Amino acid sequence: MLYPASTFLRRDPFSLVRRFHGDFANGTRGYPFVNLWHSQDRVAITAEVPGVDPADIDISVKDNLLVFSGERKADTMPEKTLWHQRERNFGKFSRAVRIPFNLDPDKTEARVRNGVLEVVVHRREEDKPRRIEVKAA
Repeated sequence: MLYPASTFLRRDPFSLVRRFHGDFANGTRGYPFVNLWHSQDRVAITAEVPGVDPADIDISVKDNLLVFSGERKADTMPEKTLWHQRERNFGKFSRAVRIPFNLDPDKTEARVRNGVLEVVVHRREEDKPRRIEVKAA
């Protein structure tokens, strides 16, 4: 989106940068970023969650929808601390990932390693493709 420079620069030369940053931050609804791979019988999902305690992550699976949510807590700072720069986001997050087949919630594994959430879910046995033997007549 373009903003007329004259509107912002008259009062505050950095307002355009702050406005752009606000638009960019509000457009990142896809946090945390995820990767997804699948084979015939399972799906692997990874999500970047640096600084999130694994105990603060909830994962649910139903049919073909995997939902994970959590919270990155803000740093605790002494009273009357003035920030010089603050770029790391904190707060609650939630992502829903639709999988191309029904999942078995009993065969779900999840772990956090080096700030990356790894989730592996398996396809329901009854939903796996089955080979049909063709017999000669």
